[in-house]
Amino acid sequence: MIDLAKAVAEEAGAILLQRFGRLSGSEIERRGARDVVTVADRAAEEHVIRRLTEADPGIPVIGEESHDGSAPPEGTAWIVDPLDGTVNFIQGIPLFVVSIGLVEDGQPILGVVHAPALGQTFWGAPGSGAFEDDRPISVSVTPMLSEAIVATGFAYRRNEVADDNVANLTNLVLQTRGIRRMGAAALDLAYVASGRLDAFWELHLKPWDVAGGAALIRAAGGHVSDQNGGEDWLYGPSIVATNGLLHEALRTALKPLQGGESG
Repeated sequence: MIDLAKAVAEEAGAILLQRFGRLSGSEIERRGARDVVTVADRAAEEHVIRRLTEADPGIPVIGEESHDGSAPPEGTAWIVDPLDGTVNFIQGIPLFVVSIGLVEDGQPILGVVHAPALGQTFWGAPGSGAFEDDRPISVSVTPMLSEAIVATGFAYRRNEVADDNVANLTNLVLQTRGIRRMGAAALDLAYVASGRLDAFWELHLKPWDVAGGAALIRAAGGHVSDQNGGEDWLYGPSIVATNGLLHEALRTALKPLQGGESG
């Protein structure tokens, strides 16, 4: 399964690279004030779904561009984001990835995050280890928030939701060594798994944003939860992912959730 996911992610990455820096205005569709999709997203997802379905028609594939809003399937499912970091992709910024995760009853059992413009492929499975290309990776050993480099992001519809993450940014920029805003949650998660980042949190993400990267973090020895410390991070309103040592400090530093619609 991991070999299949790696191959498919790299194939999709090649499709994206054919379009990177070459998109015309007619190939970009605006879905909201900040939310966009491109022909590259759709072409990559079509390829991923076709390849995974051909390999095992019995495993459903949930993709960002094709998801119909139905309830998540029980049992085993692929959850894929063909292009996480679409705005970066459009702007010519190389921080974008293909993310493929396999989940079973809501828990990640393998993940692949491929950054084609960076030449990086992260892959692994909880219990079997995590890797960048052929090199084993693990989470950092940073023990305190004051020494940590953390990452976050913001919902496209952040001005319309109760929890906009702005107060968290203001708070944590004073408590940490630094904050990064990559614009691709799956890459942030892969960078936590590889020890480049010490922690990541975000609100209002979707399953395809986090499934692959969360599998990597657990495979690399880190910890993933929702903001309350529970398991409602795949379909819930929040995710906190860390090296484990920082987890409770980061989780409790975040503003209590007020509720509201995901964005």
